[in-house]
Amino acid sequence: MGYAAARILALTACLLLPGYFAFAATSLPAGSSYEVAFSPHGKSLELALSCIRAAERNILVAAFSFTNKRISRALRDAHKRGVKVQVVADKEINSSQYTAVAYLANQGVPVRLNGRYALLHHKFMVIDGKHVETGSLNYSAAAVDKNAENVLVLWNVPALAAQYAAEWKRLWDEGEPLPAKY
Repeated sequence: MGYAAARILALTACLLLPGYFAFAATSLPAGSSYEVAFSPHGKSLELALSCIRAAERNILVAAFSFTNKRISRALRDAHKRGVKVQVVADKEINSSQYTAVAYLANQGVPVRLNGRYALLHHKFMVIDGKHVETGSLNYSAAAVDKNAENVLVLWNVPALAAQYAAEWKRLWDEGEPLPAKY
């Protein structure tokens, strides 16, 4: 099936099956804002890092590929300054001994690997229960330096953050703890 045919089929399904799709458009609450950045050669990494640095209480991370040293060090630093950091990541792609999630586990950050899906392809963070960082950016070096990626940060959106946190918790509960190696 071609792209045009698939799009027509999807639009027809939306019209004929009201209530079937579990999404609804909502507006951003008063006092909220957003920032967006792109890579390569953009500000995507800096925007993701700004979210981690802004955290005061907790950071929930859901990640597919996680090899970016600057992000893992920023999460470690947040953990060391008393922010509760927890990471759930795709089991298959992050099972190597030399991944950022292994580094974080060795630094005392709770990490779980989830292998229930073909891919745990999420890339998001929930910060302090009110901010959401999401987009296509994998937390990897290639995503920052080689790929066309995006980061979207929604500041001060507690209702949306609660939805992301619920998805994170579901994935966390399904995951297996990654023990520290040293």
